[in-house]
Amino acid sequence: MIHKPAGILVSGNRFKTVANALAQNIKRSKLPDATAPQPVHRLDYATTGILLVGKTSSSIRALNKMFENKELKKTYYAVTIGEMDAQGKITSEVDGKKSQSNYTLCGSVPSERFGKLNLVQLEPQTGRRHQLRKHLSNIGNPVLGDKEYGIENLILNGKGLYLHAYSLKFIHPFTNEEIHLKDDFPQRFKKIFTQIKK
Repeated sequence: MIHKPAGILVSGNRFKTVANALAQNIKRSKLPDATAPQPVHRLDYATTGILLVGKTSSSIRALNKMFENKELKKTYYAVTIGEMDAQGKITSEVDGKKSQSNYTLCGSVPSERFGKLNLVQLEPQTGRRHQLRKHLSNIGNPVLGDKEYGIENLILNGKGLYLHAYSLKFIHPFTNEEIHLKDDFPQRFKKIFTQIKK
């Protein structure tokens, strides 16, 4: 597991990607099927947080399959704009495909510029591209700093996207133990919500 910073692609045709940086920054596995470390899922360019990396051919295959079969529980946090229900289920289609994101409101603070800012826990049940951002935008509560799906006069520039991949929970494919990985909240979340202890 590694922490992915904002503003870097997980993989792709660019030189500066997480995938390209892993070989120099992660110890190679000592197992016989060791391979170059590589991410087993993706996070958006602007999203921070937890990224799972495989270091052997068998672990990469097993983890890819677990992601495909939705055997990992992913939890994200976002700072959203506007009045929100205490919890909800968003089921609007993303790119013509069935999608579902569940959310729980964890706290709100008044904001002069945005009216209200909310700390929201998100659990995507499907894994569409930009799903959480699109879903929150669809219900009128875009993620703070979202230039693509935000409300035009309420776009926060220069601070990045307030969407963080916080935790992954799954059963280890080889040892069968329950794994619960967490990546601490970014400082900019804590500045808005001073009660965050996580």
